[in-house]
Amino acid sequence: MPFPTTESFLLRAETELQCVFPGDYRACTLASNGRELSTADADWQVFPVFDDSDRKRATRSANHIVRETAAARQWRGFPIGGVAFAANGGGDLLVFLPHEDDPGVLAPAVYFWDHQTGKSAYIAASLSKLIHKI
Repeated sequence: MPFPTTESFLLRAETELQCVFPGDYRACTLASNGRELSTADADWQVFPVFDDSDRKRATRSANHIVRETAAARQWRGFPIGGVAFAANGGGDLLVFLPHEDDPGVLAPAVYFWDHQTGKSAYIAASLSKLIHKI
């Protein structure tokens, strides 16, 4: 069950990942830290940012974006500097990639990363566009 979080937990995740999240991901996470998305092709669990403000939130956010991105970066073909922000339960991920002009900032475009092929494919201009497309 999703729950709101605070700016401080988002900032901590950005610091640990050494990036700045896209604005619509930040807004979504502040309102609903960890949620599900259903697309025509799959159901996705959006990774929360780790929130240790109490025991219940720490447990609910244990599969946080920093942890899941670190695991994804171990896979062959995972994009350099990419940040995994959602999983479909079958190994595939939704990913943000670094902005080409500033690698410390994640571009808003959403990519599908296939764990079997190690290839990424563009699917939406932003998380909010993906959500409205559903």
